[in-house]
Amino acid sequence: MGKLTVGALRAVLAVVLAGTVFVQAGMVWVLVSGSDPEDGSLPLTPLRVITILGMASAQVVVVCIWRLVTMVRRGTVFSHAAFRYVDAVIGAIVAAALLWFAVTALNAPGQRDDPGVTLIMGGVGVAILGVALIVLVLRMLLAQAVARDLEATRMQAELDEVI
Repeated sequence: MGKLTVGALRAVLAVVLAGTVFVQAGMVWVLVSGSDPEDGSLPLTPLRVITILGMASAQVVVVCIWRLVTMVRRGTVFSHAAFRYVDAVIGAIVAAALLWFAVTALNAPGQRDDPGVTLIMGGVGVAILGVALIVLVLRMLLAQAVARDLEATRMQAELDEVI
């Protein structure tokens, strides 16, 4: 990866992390201070809690991607240490999907006249799970690359002994 690409990605990750922390802090303040009057049309408190948790899952992904980019720059991404970050990304995406399904369930009673909205929201949740499966496939590719890298290192060591 080039320095410009890494710099741009890190800038985006920093903005996303700062933005989510700012919004989370505001939402926690509203929940704790009780300064937001609810009119009872939607269960806003559970939705806010779910949103805060959803942003936390996004923050986990941002931090793990930052660490993976650092490993790429150092040339150490093809190691077993990278798996914990990829596994954390997969877990955070699955958690986000589950949180989205919770939002869908909370929103469903208000959509009795138009159940299509609930179906679309359920479809979005399935799509989020699909992203987790894509990352899982990429993890398997990383595992193959790590295995091949270890094999190449072993073969190079054997060749060095022969020479």
